[in-house]
Amino acid sequence: MDIVEKATGSVGAMLFDMKGRLPDIPRSRSMEAAFDSYVRGGWIQCDERYRLTPFLVQRGVTTELDLMTPDEIAGSAYYQEFLAPQGLRWFAAVKVAAGDQFWSLSLQRSIGQGPFSPDEVRQLAELSKELAAVAALSRALGIARAEAALDAFSASGTAVIMVDRRGDVLRANPAAENLLGADLQVTRKRIVSRDRNAAAALDQAIRELLWQGTPSETRKPVLLPRQNRRPLLAYPLRLSGVSVDAFSPCQAVIVLIDPDACPPPTEAVLKNSLGLTPAEARLALRLSSGEKLECAAEQMNISQQTARNQLKSVFAKTGTHRQTELALLITRLGSQYLRAD
Repeated sequence: MDIVEKATGSVGAMLFDMKGRLPDIPRSRSMEAAFDSYVRGGWIQCDERYRLTPFLVQRGVTTELDLMTPDEIAGSAYYQEFLAPQGLRWFAAVKVAAGDQFWSLSLQRSIGQGPFSPDEVRQLAELSKELAAVAALSRALGIARAEAALDAFSASGTAVIMVDRRGDVLRANPAAENLLGADLQVTRKRIVSRDRNAAAALDQAIRELLWQGTPSETRKPVLLPRQNRRPLLAYPLRLSGVSVDAFSPCQAVIVLIDPDACPPPTEAVLKNSLGLTPAEARLALRLSSGEKLECAAEQMNISQQTARNQLKSVFAKTGTHRQTELALLITRLGSQYLRAD
């Protein structure tokens, strides 16, 4: 985006998903402050420029002058209350389409620069055609990386469901498909639990992950109730090697852990195999069962700061970085000892 900004004589460049208003989008460094205000100020939900979508679809490029007169721009709250304080006003949007994906390359110009000229608009329309091929290639590479990640999860026996940036299901590996049934289904591309509250909680967790971009290392799993069995643990997770590309279909995965598949390892097993102290082993077992760090600290009668320090040590000793990874490691460890017995 920094290169695009410079090449087009703009003061900022961003790549918007026209099918979903999410804040985790590629943008040039010069746009960080303005974009933060765009999201936090709620302007992302009332961006007048989305009304230009029909022009963008038809022509491959559009500017605000396709829809608004200078007088209308002068009276627009979006332009005067949001853009003007940022020193921004004019823009051009360039269509980037590949398959079922539809993006807008948004080029920002300052008040003093003035609008894009008719000749620049014609050049950007030609650029749109070239970007379509680039997006198609990037999408193909993203699919290949997602398939490789899915194979890796399958090889370890980990149940995983891949979702796109809107939270729609793309694929589930065999281990995840084995957990689907009356209690958990994929309906209209959404993961649906038999428990409405759990389904809503999972949707919210996925949305927070996609909006925040960088999840907490101690994110609590969503419990998905089952009849006559313990709930499944669902961990929404980003894969840095897969979702780093904005054009990649897969933007997150849902890791499912079945606590009934095998009993958890004992504290002694964690101490001997991972080098944890008794207190660290107890904390690791609680977190791997889905407890929040704060609750685990209360149950263990220790301060939250002590629990955080112990967790940091557990991460270092186990080579993990998040509660999800720790839970997967302990689950696999329990499975190995069950087979050994």
